[in-house]
Amino acid sequence: MPDEIVELSGHLIDSFTLSKVLDTILKHKACYEIQKIKVGISVKDTSFARILVAHKDPNRLKIILREIARYGAEPVVLNEVNLRSAPMQGVFPDDFYTTTNLDTAIYLGSHWITVKNPEMDSGIRVDRSLKRAETIKMAQVKRGDLIVVGHNGVRVTPLAQRHGAEGFEFMTSEVSAEKPKRVLIAEVARRMQAESAAKRPTLFVGGPAIVHTGAAPLLVKLIQAGYVQILLAGNALAAHDIECSLFGTSLGVSMCKGTDSGSGHENHLRAINIIRRAGGIRHAVQKGILKSGIMHACVKQKVDWVLTGSIRDDGPLPEVITDMLRAQAEMRRRCRRVKLAVMLATLLHSVATGNMLPASTRVINVDIDPSSVTKLYDRGSLQTIGIVTDVQPFLSELLIELGIR
Repeated sequence: MPDEIVELSGHLIDSFTLSKVLDTILKHKACYEIQKIKVGISVKDTSFARILVAHKDPNRLKIILREIARYGAEPVVLNEVNLRSAPMQGVFPDDFYTTTNLDTAIYLGSHWITVKNPEMDSGIRVDRSLKRAETIKMAQVKRGDLIVVGHNGVRVTPLAQRHGAEGFEFMTSEVSAEKPKRVLIAEVARRMQAESAAKRPTLFVGGPAIVHTGAAPLLVKLIQAGYVQILLAGNALAAHDIECSLFGTSLGVSMCKGTDSGSGHENHLRAINIIRRAGGIRHAVQKGILKSGIMHACVKQKVDWVLTGSIRDDGPLPEVITDMLRAQAEMRRRCRRVKLAVMLATLLHSVATGNMLPASTRVINVDIDPSSVTKLYDRGSLQTIGIVTDVQPFLSELLIELGIR
């Protein structure tokens, strides 16, 4: 019976990595034998396991090895990575290796080479002469690029333990509306302060619900206090923020009285038109037309932002990027600079950004809908901590924890 011996190391027990590997093997009706296992005693200790995997079908065995490799299971016998040239622009060779967001390395020339910019749903491009490997999206491929194919010589490092003493690590694998939110928000504040002290940028991803719920002034305070360096959003957040600043409404609803202003949805269109006439958001601030709000604060505090478009956009605002490939590239460039991302009340932008972030970047996802929080985790962003609450009380509590009045 065809077999292969693999080895695992790390926090195998408390992160459930070992059980996931064994479950995967059994799912394919294969056999396994744990030849050696060493379990760490303390929380900081790592574990080790050597496992023989066997299946009567050699092709099925390859599939099993491919799946458990994503949990860090490495063959004992090392094989060099397989490379093949891309047949044409924008096309990977057949059987190309598809990446996760976990730290990855390839075995080439008898050495392990770290793959730069880990990102899920990508390929790996290799430069032999420079001994360099990096993730690459399908649309970026050029004819002749050397691309990793198959799973030989690819090593993935799984996430570290979840059940340690580092704040709310134990919360990462589940989402519930009944968790102690004050404890979680205090930990978010601590992490933001740590990023600020380390002079690393914190990325915020925001949806228009921030404005609709009256939470915009709270986010403005956070921006003015210097805790937001990068903002990723769509046309809607900026348009309704500017509508609120110019007319005191969001989707035509008065932000003071909570009643329909009688203008329906006209105000956000008039707001976009005013900004377009001014030549853009920055020009509107410089000319004194836009005097308050999230985008005003971003201009004043020199926050780096990317506004991306969608098929639903009105206007859109001049700064909105409507070319989706260019928008992805601009978002990806920002994502590679951060170790902490806070996502507020936006499912689509959260998933899009989560797909671009390496597993080493901590993600805080806040939404009133539990399914929206869960979806990000389910789509592979396993480093996500979900907080089920409305964005307004979240930001209010966060400001208190940060000592911002």
